[in-house]
Order: sequence, then C-alpha cells, then structure tokens
Amino acid sequence: MLALQNLSLARAGKTLIEGANVRIHPGWRVGLVGANGTGKSSLFALLAGTLAPEKGTVFMPVGWILAQISQETSALEDSAIDFVLSGDAELIQLETRMCAAEADEDGERIAALHLRYGDIGGYSARARAAESLAGLGFSETDCARPVAEFSGGWRARLNLARALFCRADLLLLDEPTNHLDLDAILWLENWLKGVAATLIVVSHDRDFLDAIAGHILAIENRRLVLYGGGYSTYEKTRAERLAVEQAAHAAQQRQIARLTRYIERFRAKASKARQAQSRVKALSRMTIIAAAHVDSPFCFSFATPAQLPDPLLTLTRASTGYHGVETLAGLEMRIASGSRIGLIGQNGAGKSTLLKLLAGELPLLRGERTKARTLVTGYFAQHQLEQLRPDESPLQHLLRQEPETPEQILRDYLGGFDFRGDMATMPVAPFSGGEKSRLALALLIRRKPNLLLFDEPTNHLDLEMREALCLALQDYTGGMALVSHDRHLLATVTDELWLVADGAARPFDGDLEDYANWLAARRALRQSSPKKTPEHRQRRAENAAARQEILQKRRSFLTELEKLETQLTTLTTEIQTLETNLANPALYAPKADRQQHEALTRRQKEITIALEATEYRWLEIQDALEKLPPPPASR
Repeated sequence: MLALQNLSLARAGKTLIEGANVRIHPGWRVGLVGANGTGKSSLFALLAGTLAPEKGTVFMPVGWILAQISQETSALEDSAIDFVLSGDAELIQLETRMCAAEADEDGERIAALHLRYGDIGGYSARARAAESLAGLGFSETDCARPVAEFSGGWRARLNLARALFCRADLLLLDEPTNHLDLDAILWLENWLKGVAATLIVVSHDRDFLDAIAGHILAIENRRLVLYGGGYSTYEKTRAERLAVEQAAHAAQQRQIARLTRYIERFRAKASKARQAQSRVKALSRMTIIAAAHVDSPFCFSFATPAQLPDPLLTLTRASTGYHGVETLAGLEMRIASGSRIGLIGQNGAGKSTLLKLLAGELPLLRGERTKARTLVTGYFAQHQLEQLRPDESPLQHLLRQEPETPEQILRDYLGGFDFRGDMATMPVAPFSGGEKSRLALALLIRRKPNLLLFDEPTNHLDLEMREALCLALQDYTGGMALVSHDRHLLATVTDELWLVADGAARPFDGDLEDYANWLAARRALRQSSPKKTPEHRQRRAENAAARQEILQKRRSFLTELEKLETQLTTLTTEIQTLETNLANPALYAPKADRQQHEALTRRQKEITIALEATEYRWLEIQDALEKLPPPPASR
C-alpha cells in the first residue's frame, strides 16, 4: 500500500499541499487532478524520491519498482525497439549475464538465468515491445530506426512506450496523452485497463480519465481529497457539494442558462441524425459539468466579429504539401459563418497541414483558395507560444495590440484568464506552458476573428481552463475548424466532423464512436493483410525520395546541433573562468596590472558576443527541426 501520512509539501517557499492523509491500495488506477501550479508534478517528484516533504511521511512497500515518463531523450543511436526494451532493467541485466555465462560455458548458471528470463517474459519481450510501439503509432520500419532520427513529439512517445514496458509496481504517468492522436489514446486506454501496477496518472483529458481511473485524487485548496469513481463521478460529487453553497448558486444558474441556449441552437442546426444524437447525449451532461466548475477562476467569451461574410473561406480542387511533394489533394471545402468543423484522422494524415493551408501558411500546389474580403483569421498553433515576448508582461502584450484602450479595461479582460494582480505585469519568461497558452488565447480572442483555426488548443491547459474554453466556443458566432485529441471538446463544440486520411479530406458521416470503430477496422485490415499490394509498393517508391530528403535534412540539423552544443559548453566554461578572474579583488588594487584587466574585460565581451550568436543559431536549428514535416509513411 502507498500511504501519505500528515504530509506537507512545498516548493520555492510556496506551500502546495498540507496535512494530507491518503492511502492508495495496490492495483488502484488513480487520476490526479488539480489546477496548473497546485503541485501535481511536485507530488510525482516526491513519490519518485527526488523531492523531500516539508512534514509527514511517505510509506511505500520495500522493493517496489517505480516507472515514469522521462521528460527528455538524448539523440541516441539505439534503435527504437532497443530503447523500449531498456525500460526493463532486469531483462537487460539477464541478457548480459547469460552472454557471460555462455562464454564461460557455465551450464548451471546458464540454466538458472534462462529460467528467470522465461519467468519475466524475456522470450516474448521483443514482440511485446513491438506491439506497444505499433499501438502508439510506429510502423515496422520505425522500430529499427535510431532514436536520434525521431522528432521531439515522437521521442515523447518512445519515452511513454519505455515506461509502459517496465514491469513496475508503481507507474506514474504525467500527461501521457500529449503528442498522441485518438488512435493511440484508445490503444493506451485499453493497455492501462489491463495493467497490474498501481497507476497514478495526471491528465487534462476527461474522457481518458473516465475510461481508466477508478479513483480521483484531487488537489483542492492545498488538500488532497480522494474520490471513488472516474472523473465524471468526481465532477458530480463536487457539483452536489458546491450546489449547497449559496455563493456558487448564481454562477451555476448563469452557466445552465448559457448551455440551454446553446443546446437549442444546436438542435435547430443539426442535420445528421447520428451526430445529433451523440451531441445531445454529450450536452445532457453539461449541467453537471457546469455545476462542478462554477468556482473556476476563468471567465471569458468571444466578442461578436465586426463582419460575418458568407462564405468565409473556400477551397476548390486544392492540393498542398511540403517541398513540392503533394500530401493533400482534391480538397473541396466551404467554411461559412457558423461552421463548426472538427478535423479527425491519424497522426501524420495531414490535419495540421490542412489547417496551415486554411490559415494561408502553406502554399497551394494546385487549385484555388478563395477568402472573403473581410476575413479575419485567428490561428492558434503550438508555435504561437514562441511569438510571445519573454521580457514583456501580459498587460504589455495587450497594450502593444491595443495602445488606445484604457489599461483598466485590459486588466479586467486579462482577469478572465486568471492573470490578476501582479501576474498581469510579470514578464512572460517564467510562465508555465499552460499560462503561456492562456495568454496566447487571450491575445487571439481579443482580435475578434471571424474564422478560428485551432491546432490542439487544449495542450498544456488544465481541466478548468478547458471547460471555460468549451463554454466560450459554444457562444462563438464565426466559423471554426479545429484539430484536437480532446474528445469532450470535439463532442461539445463541433457540428460536423471531417476525416483526413489517404491524402484527402472529406465529411465523416458519424460521431466519435463511429470514428473509433473506423480506426479499429482500419487497424485490423492492416494487420490481416498478408502482403503489400502493388499500389502500396508504388506509393512507397513515390515517397522514398521525399522521405530520404527530409531524413537527410534532419541528420544535417542534428549534426550541427551537436557541434553547437560543444561550442556552447566551451564558451560557457571560458566565460565562467573569466568572471571568476574578474571578481578577484587583487585585480583592482592600486598597483594592479591595468593591461591584464583590460584584456580580461575585452575577452569577456568577445566571448559574450560569441555565446549569444551560438545560442541564437542553436535556437534557429531547433526551430527548423520542429518545422520539418514528418517523413512520408513507409507502410
């Protein structure tokens, strides 16, 4: 049993948790929830032994093996499957010892080691590792590729696969669904349902928590509160408690009235029976959800756009791609005012590519992209966070955008995104990913776009902010197209689904359950195919050149990165030595050598300039790596 007794936890002088008494029994699957900054990651660090409590005790069974997702992965030359296999330390040790025993021709030792190897599933280990990689979206050829060839998002998947492969007693998963498409999330749900380990998972995906969690551990007002049931049960229990509090009642009624208006509007617009049925079912839960989030610190809405032309944007026989290679073709899409389109499809199918084309960030290779004269696009992608100025505050960002608007009005607006008091005037640099995402959204919404294009807008956002975004989008009157693996967001704010697959995009006649069935059928067909078709071989041949070009660019970038990192280490060491020498009081004595002081100062300036240039180039290469498209699929 894992037990926390009278536990208090603090970080950087801030108390996060105090007086906690919690018992988690072996085999429990627990969802850990709480707003960003309340201490979820710190609690994980405590359980992993890298952070000590302020007070109290953590009891964990002796000999328990702990596994968690590593936050970084070096550019290793190990193959993807070997990297995953290394997650089981005993397995690797046994293989090394078996080789040594065979070299010594020690029959007794060989037998004992092979017996243990069989007991821990060593003979099926490679097949199990390959199965995990396939479930997370890796192809057969990917398994043999070096870890260094994968982008950051795919390395995050490798870290997850490695943690899952470990035969752990306690499995700590912090946001495991980040970087996963819906297909991989569904596979992960099924895998976690069968895991024997005690599981504690942090996730802002409510549907994922409902699927796998039997208990919810919530951080509320610096207390740890354990609830039985999944996330929906937790919300209902919390809603019932909050409903008793009179202060919450008025806010709850406003939320319910808002939801009722949205449901009526949806029913009037719905054109597809199956989707309509699914949406009404999802919206029937929204009253409970609203009640559970009445004390949310977030309260904002989208202003009515100045112009609502119809259509906003049209694609006609359009195709697009990267480096002249066509990845999407024959696109026919009309986005009108009030359109609410959810783009679904597997990772690498082209959902983000389509959004970039709609936003005008990717060129047309063929066809037409016709936009309304008064189109105002609000495009939210992950690179939006990089456009924030780290030395400026949220208020300065808004003042630059609206220099004529009174400061108090902008402060009130930022308050709706929980940038209150000193936080509104703090530099953005130390903000968390969630806080930066909130600011990027606030800046985008303030521009009053009549077309919203969202690429994974809920990444880094906690559950409270996700609900606030859902509510705000339900009242939005412009057109919208979004990519998200958050099923709750897709189910409650989109009216139609478009499937991006096989180099095309088309309306999908069904809801998210139908899409899950489509994924399962597609996966089964792929696994049951006895051999590759001529069409498949031809497609592989056509993609080979493009794939090789992208991989060659990636290798070139990685080689330059290694050289730059070596330079950075050398320059940093030298500047530290110079600063130490310049701090020597003897250098400033009356009889000190002035020429030596001038030489040291001159060299310090030279190294500082070189260091800045090297850091800038390092950032340029990192940015170029992230912008490289994924290599065309080989299967």
